[in-house]
Amino acid sequence: MSKTLIILKMQYIQQNIKRMSLMAMLLISISTLSAQDFYNRLYDTYDDYKEESITIRRFTHSKIMPLVEGLKSDDFFEVNKVGESIEERSLNLISFGSGDTDVFLWSQMHGDESTATMAIFDIINFFKTDDFKKEKQEMLSELRIHFLPMLNPDGAERFTRRNALGIDVNRDALRLQSPEGKTLKRVRDSLEADFGFNLHDQSTYYNANRTPKPATISYLAPAYNYEKEINEVRENSIKLIAYMNDILQKYAPGQVGRYDDTFEPRAFGDNIQKWGTSTVLIESGGYPDDPEKQEIRKLNYVTILSAVHAIATGAYKNADREDYFKIPENDRKLFDLKLIGVQYELLGNIYTVDLGINTHQVPAHNDKGYLYKGSISDMGDLSTYYGYKKLDASTYTVVPAKIYPKTLESISSIQEKGVTDFLKEGYAFVKVKQIPEDKNDVGIPIHVISGDKNTEVKFYVGANPTFFLKKDGELRYLVINGFLVYLSAPENDFGNALIYR
Repeated sequence: MSKTLIILKMQYIQQNIKRMSLMAMLLISISTLSAQDFYNRLYDTYDDYKEESITIRRFTHSKIMPLVEGLKSDDFFEVNKVGESIEERSLNLISFGSGDTDVFLWSQMHGDESTATMAIFDIINFFKTDDFKKEKQEMLSELRIHFLPMLNPDGAERFTRRNALGIDVNRDALRLQSPEGKTLKRVRDSLEADFGFNLHDQSTYYNANRTPKPATISYLAPAYNYEKEINEVRENSIKLIAYMNDILQKYAPGQVGRYDDTFEPRAFGDNIQKWGTSTVLIESGGYPDDPEKQEIRKLNYVTILSAVHAIATGAYKNADREDYFKIPENDRKLFDLKLIGVQYELLGNIYTVDLGINTHQVPAHNDKGYLYKGSISDMGDLSTYYGYKKLDASTYTVVPAKIYPKTLESISSIQEKGVTDFLKEGYAFVKVKQIPEDKNDVGIPIHVISGDKNTEVKFYVGANPTFFLKKDGELRYLVINGFLVYLSAPENDFGNALIYR
């Protein structure tokens, strides 16, 4: 063959390679646009599928069982009781789809981590409809999908992390001493699941490292050994998370964290990865003004469904695994309220301190099932910390709250008289004669007391201080039970004050 022919042939080959590369890029681009359209529509139409019978985080096994039982009459779903908790509450597996790839999702291994359980029933509602036919066909023909919602129903009954035995089910993968842990292991093994989603909640005080943004959702591709090696099973998890993160950034930009991947030999996620199931840990954290995690529930719905679709189509394989390691690590430097530069008088001297205040949910007999109780979590130089809400208090004067001099008949008497009038005069404590025995909180920014109380302002870690902030001779703010109250609109964005007997 002549030299000229060889050159022409090489040019022809190069042109074909270039055309093929362009065609591949075009196909990937079309696939990407199609996927974006899918998850955009999921987000926009979410309310059509939201399970309206569950709208608060504290719900029990008896609340979800009618939903589970209702699926038994639908031939699309297969529902099987796969175990029982220590207190004999049923553990149920909901399965559907006809594909060869098994995707297994379990939630509420910790009883007080319920966000994903809500999202699971939203996803089930999605599959009940005739909408999204193309995407559903892609998923259902390739996958067999399995949900095990509320793995720890005894913990959910008390809204506590641990089960009735008092152990952390997520540290029972080796001994398998709990019936809940045994059930999870048995189901995983019987399915030989290809992919697993380990669905949890994390503290709302986690932030994306070195940013003021909450870690609304954090991901982890668990390590399967101390060396944190990456085999094909773990790489699938890593790429799938990179794919999910790309989606989530559209709806919660900068609010994604990456969980520490130190190997924990007792944990289910680490072992399920080790046993050959590509495992994704999802931790639902905090989102501004979302105490019941309803927005985070929606984000779970969108990203989980998008991930399941990506498994069916193989779209996640195009993700760059290095993008997973670019997700900021989880940090824990958020407060509910950060007050900067508070001028605090102690023993005749003035000190400048930052206050980090958190409002924790405490079980209570009310419609929500909890009340808020605030406390100072840290104080001093908090310049490397952040707050969901913050105020530069350096130009304000701390003023102790006063007790209203008259005793009122009932709590309703405070509202009849007018909350704003009390606060503008510096009163944040009111004596009341008739206090219901079963009531520990009030929905107005005034503490109710039955007798005298020391209202001196003392700052220390653990304190629940109540004080006003004054500027230019006028009371501007009230800090009460961990909430910052703007006196011009005192009942906006407020949780509760307390009753002191």
